[in-house]
Amino acid sequence: MSVSEPTPGQEPAAEPADRPAATEPTPSAPAPADPEQTVVEQPAADRGLPRAAGVALSVAVLLAVTATSAAVTVAVGKPDRAAHVAAAPAPATSASASASASPSPSPTPTPTPPPPPRPASTLQGSVSDGKHSGDLRYFLLPVPDNADPYGSPDGAMLSTDDLQAQYNDSVDIKEVLDSWGFKDAAGRTYRLRDGKTEVRSELKRFGRTDRAQGFADHSSYSSDSFDIDGVSNAKGYIFKPKQQAYTGALIGIGVVGDVVYEITVEVQGDPDKALLFDAMKRERDRLTNG
Repeated sequence: MSVSEPTPGQEPAAEPADRPAATEPTPSAPAPADPEQTVVEQPAADRGLPRAAGVALSVAVLLAVTATSAAVTVAVGKPDRAAHVAAAPAPATSASASASASPSPSPTPTPTPPPPPRPASTLQGSVSDGKHSGDLRYFLLPVPDNADPYGSPDGAMLSTDDLQAQYNDSVDIKEVLDSWGFKDAAGRTYRLRDGKTEVRSELKRFGRTDRAQGFADHSSYSSDSFDIDGVSNAKGYIFKPKQQAYTGALIGIGVVGDVVYEITVEVQGDPDKALLFDAMKRERDRLTNG
């Protein structure tokens, strides 16, 4: 039985169309001069000023401009100091020091509230001599503290229709599963809070341990397999995206007793096998120890 290659991640959205060029505003024509307005020129004798008065006036204007420029520079360059100086009270005649203006309080950043704690699971299960009893969801890969599950925190039981949706049309997965003594299946997907990694755990339980092993041995993907470091009786597959902006995937298949487990890790760009190794070890331990 072969399994089709997972659908690659969605391509990035297309670039938006160019915006239309802005149209320059048309300058309005200047207003015509008032024909009735007449400029009366004063006689030269009235406009003239004594030389000394002219010099004094020029000096006064220069000082006024210089003083104004200096005041603007202080106000713009050091607004906090100018505000404090303006608010300070006049000095008292007594020897006691005057109280300075109280500094304005600095804004305090609002901390981001932590996510609400997940409710405790009420699922129960046990394992003995490779036989898993109880709710199959109990054995799903635990969700780490830095991740959030999709849907129910306990995961979900999967029907044969749910499983069929994962295979191509040439595979009748219900018929294949029935031939191996399939009993039930469960799955759960969680996403790390860094927003870069998604992990899915899927379990299939069979009536006998040898049937579970046979199903796993006859399951494969359209890619060369590799060994899972630290996990025996398991194999992995890697699917690299055509571009680093797309999603790559790692898939691992293993067996513990009467349960076949499958782990899928999806990340942006080329996936690191270490991500799959870690998840496979944790799922194996969950199925082994309960």
